[in-house]
Parts: sequence; structure tokens; C-alpha cells
Amino acid sequence: MKTILNRIFYLFAFTVIFNFPSFSQDKYTPTEENLKNREWFQDAKFGMFVHWGVYSVMGGGGDKGIAEWIMNQKQIPIKEYEKLPDFFNPLAFDAKEWVSMVKEAGIKYITITSKHHDGFAMYDSKVSDYNIVDQTPYGKDVLKSLKEECDKQGIKLFFYYSQLDWHHPDYYPRGRTGGDYTGRPQEGNWDKYLQYQNDQLTELLTNYGKVGGIWFDGWWDRKKANWKLEETYKLIHKHQPGALIGNNHHQAPFEGEDFQMFEKDLPGHNTTGFSGESEIGNLPLETCETINGSWGFNLKDRNDKSIKQLIQYLVKAAGYNSNFLLNVGPMPNGKIQPEHSRLLKEMGKWLEKNGETIYETRGGPIHAKDWGVSTQKDGKVYIHILNWNDESLLIQGLSKKVKSAKLFSDKSSLKFKATDFGLAVEVPFDKRDEIDTIIELEFK
Repeated sequence: MKTILNRIFYLFAFTVIFNFPSFSQDKYTPTEENLKNREWFQDAKFGMFVHWGVYSVMGGGGDKGIAEWIMNQKQIPIKEYEKLPDFFNPLAFDAKEWVSMVKEAGIKYITITSKHHDGFAMYDSKVSDYNIVDQTPYGKDVLKSLKEECDKQGIKLFFYYSQLDWHHPDYYPRGRTGGDYTGRPQEGNWDKYLQYQNDQLTELLTNYGKVGGIWFDGWWDRKKANWKLEETYKLIHKHQPGALIGNNHHQAPFEGEDFQMFEKDLPGHNTTGFSGESEIGNLPLETCETINGSWGFNLKDRNDKSIKQLIQYLVKAAGYNSNFLLNVGPMPNGKIQPEHSRLLKEMGKWLEKNGETIYETRGGPIHAKDWGVSTQKDGKVYIHILNWNDESLLIQGLSKKVKSAKLFSDKSSLKFKATDFGLAVEVPFDKRDEIDTIIELEFK
């Protein structure tokens, strides 16, 4: 009987080990450089996400909400999709123009797709010839040009890398997406695919100087697969100990990661349904959102967010102690859509005046309310009133006695009174800002 029970136990253990997602077991200790970069990341507050690839040629195929996912959504076989690179010739791409726009917008870093789910590399990969240099008439490495310009203008560059791959034959067994329509054989070597992934990551980490970090996506396609994340994360930190690793897996952070991201939601929220299994960890936070309704370029997407929506999203993210990674989808000619450039420029103008209340801050002592959020820095607390229709605001949650309350915009004093229920501050309507009325609090 004991022998039978032992066999059952070992069979169960074997099943758990080989069928459960592979998370890192060793304790990860970030280097001093990495910790400094985490602090820089938290101070930066504002990044630009770039979804750009051969899929931009199709402009979403006439459907709203489809862009970088068009291969899967339209069920395009690999042999047909491989015709797209012949049409991708972004002669109008100007790295200096991009980075100058970013600087003017008050953005501190860029995260760009090096390889999306379609498997096409937007850089000169030697691991695979399925890349922009070998397969397009353009024939140049856009990541190299962008990195060189980022270095010149003091902008950090992060590389997005899709773990999911609809093109590679060894991405097998298939996951939730990229099924039979691709035309791949019903066989493959998973370990061989992971080696391919790690070899491409090595290229990105050794051929472009110091990078900000790696932004992973696609783990969710095969949640129960043995991704060997410990091996991949160690590889990244071996090549660049200061590089920050984040993974858009919609879970609590895994060992070896350096920041945590939330897709189209503020930390702790789940309005999109992506973050149902997520938990906020102790790492620096980032929330990513689209400037319109699409990640990649979409001809029919005219759902641009207003300048008010964008600035308030940035402010809310800061109040949640999070960065804001705002996405643009460049056109196939290499240009950023003019309407999006204009919106970014407007954000930059706002940050020129109010950046002190955003950059280098941390989430304030007052949790997010219906009326807005708070940020804090250097002993000051900034109250961001985003939606409030009364001339008096009751602020609860302050642990220190307030010495002064004034409008950040013109430094004019505001009347305030400490009550049993909190701090009551009078904010006249004629002093209100349509986007964000900021109160600066100093303490005794």
C-alpha cells in the first residue's frame, strides 16, 4: 500500500513540475545600477509606446480596432502575410524628427516594438532573415537609427519583444492565437523556439549599446507553458545588469522582473478585463494606453482622445504612483500622424507649466477620489482636482498639519480650515482650470 501511495505522490509531483508555468525559483537581487534605473524610471513618469511593423501597410484592413493583430484577426496565412514586407518602405522615417517630438512633449523614454506577434523583426537580426533589413525595400535598421538619436538627445530606449510568435514553426504547441490558419506544421520544438527568442534578445542587448530595458508581451498566449523565464531574465541581466525587465503577463510580478505594467488600465483597476488575475507588487509601475483606439496604424480610427483626457490620464497615473506610457502607431511611410504629434505637443506645453507636480513625484498620501488624485515631492503635496463642481473641497487622509494652501498656477493663497472630518479648502470657480486645478500644500 505504501509503495502504491509513493508512486501516486511522485506521479503527482512530476505532473505539477512539468505542466505548471515555470517561474524563477532563485531569489533575484538587482544590482545597484538596476536600483538606480528603477528610481530614474519612477521619476520619468512619461513614456511613448510605439507599435510599428509591416502590418501598418494594411492600415487595419478597413476595420476599427485591428492593426498589429490583423494577421490573426483576418486569419492571414504565413505565405500570404510574407508578401507585406515588399510593400514596407518608410522613406519618410526620420529618427531625429521622432525624438525631437518626444522631447518637446516632455516624454522621457520610448518603448518600441522590436518584434510583435507576427514574428517580423524591426531590426537587423542575424538569427532570422525575417526582418526589416533583409525583407523590405527600405533595407535599414530603424532601431539602430532611433537608438543613436535617442542617445544624442538624452532619451532612453526600451525594446518591446513579443514572446508569442505567429510565424515561427517551433512556437508549438500553439496557444490561444495563431492557429491552423497560419499553415504551420502541427509539430515543433519548444526549446528550440525559446533559444531563438533568447538569441534575438542577445542581439538587442549587445548590438545597440545600453538600453532602458525589455518590455515583454505574449506570455498570456500559453500560460501553462514552460517559458523558462528564469533563464531568459538571467540572460538579460547578464548582458545588461541595469536593464529593466517588465512583462505584460497580467499577473503579480515574477521573480527577476524590475517593473510592473498594466494594459489600458490604472493599477488596481480592471475595466478592460485584462487585469483580473493581476496583483500590484512592490516594483515601479507603468500603465499603457493608446492615443486613439488602436495600437498600430489604423486608417479608420478617428477615436483620438482629447487633450483633456490624455493629460488627466497622465495625472491619474502619477497619482497611482505609476508612469504613463502613451502609444502612437506610425504610418507605413515612417511618419507619426500629424494629429497625434499635435496632441503630444499640447501635452508638452502643459508639462512645461505643471511638470513640477508630475516629474520625480510619488503617489500622494490621499488615495484616488472621484474628484482627482494627489502627488508628492520634497515635502509638498499636490492636490489635482480633475472633476469637482463645488467651491469647497474636503481633503481627507492628511496626517500632518497644513501650513499653507495655494494654487500652483499663480501661487495665490487659498482659504482652508482643519475640521474633524479633514481639511476644507475653498477653490473659487474663477480660479479653476478646465483640465487640472492644482493645489500646493505645505506643512508645519
